[in-house]
Amino acid sequence: MPGSMRQRGESWELKVYLGRDAVTARKRWAYRTFHGGKRDAQRALTAMVAEVDRGGLARTSATVGELLEEWFAHAAPSFSPKCVRETRGVLDRNLLPFLGTVPLSKLGAADLDRFYRRLREKGGRAGRPLSPATIRRTHGIIHRALNQGVRWGWLAQNPASAASPPRVPTPDIHPPSPVELAKLFAVAGGTDPDLADFILLAAATGARRSELVALRWSDVDLEAGRLTISRAIVAGPDGLVAKDTKTHAARNVSLDATCVAALVAHRARASERAFLCGVELGLSAYVFSAAVDCTTPWYPDSASRSFARLCRRTGVDGVRLHDLRHYVATRLLSAGVDVRTVAGRLGHRNAATTLNVYSHFLVEADRDAADVLGRIFDDAVVKGEAEART
Repeated sequence: MPGSMRQRGESWELKVYLGRDAVTARKRWAYRTFHGGKRDAQRALTAMVAEVDRGGLARTSATVGELLEEWFAHAAPSFSPKCVRETRGVLDRNLLPFLGTVPLSKLGAADLDRFYRRLREKGGRAGRPLSPATIRRTHGIIHRALNQGVRWGWLAQNPASAASPPRVPTPDIHPPSPVELAKLFAVAGGTDPDLADFILLAAATGARRSELVALRWSDVDLEAGRLTISRAIVAGPDGLVAKDTKTHAARNVSLDATCVAALVAHRARASERAFLCGVELGLSAYVFSAAVDCTTPWYPDSASRSFARLCRRTGVDGVRLHDLRHYVATRLLSAGVDVRTVAGRLGHRNAATTLNVYSHFLVEADRDAADVLGRIFDDAVVKGEAEART
């Protein structure tokens, strides 16, 4: 790769050809100023040429923002609707305002670390700090975009690979107690029976919020006491979108008698409301809907907000709607239900996921196992002593 140098006063201008710009196809050159003698300048030029040969310099004059936009247009078609909306939000809120105009050739790991520190200090709304989890997600997005830039030839290496985003502490799991759950159900039953049934179903199945709002009456077999979870409802860029489950697989979940009775009453209320308005409920009607004919589902965020208001009203602190899923997992594991069964009910792809998340809740089950083994051994000792005496 050609290089040249010329003296400018007491310094030397080093110039190396970089090839055609990966974006504009124009010829590009790298320039550096060197202070020193001619022989040292020649050595610096040789090192600069070697650096270019190794691919150590950016191959385009494009900015970080241009790469992010090009990457998003390329990657978004393979994202879920929810991922498209959330990724677009991270680009618009966090990345483009701070890094959008930075040339790719100038972006280094230290720049990214300063950027992460700024987000941690005052990167949120009204200057509030962002959480480590949000910063880590921001890092993941720019890392993927820069990786694509390397594959496209826009830059030689990914500076995000050497950056140090903050660690995300493992969140503590605080599921509600049975008493708290019963209190929430009782209060909701007096003011919002539909929400009460939603809570009961969430606490009985361990299903995700998106899966519960996607349930249609055609998915529910009240006679067999079973429902099929085969889809989810998420908020996309242009409204609600139906998609497959997180693991891309359907599952059947058995229901207890209390849950079946609640759903029977829930169906009767929905049918009565529809009848009074002169419409009927079809099999495709949603189980949880604000529409009289139940043709549209609840918004997932609306369900969470309703649950949060209920918790505030009843004085149940620190409980989220998602914690009902944790309630199901921890109660079943503590009761000695095998992990594979619990994983199937939660919709985990395999039991290892369940163990990773809930391993510290297996203490009670392990204590029960120790007691069982102790009783077996004690019985064997007693039996052995009796046989010895005879």
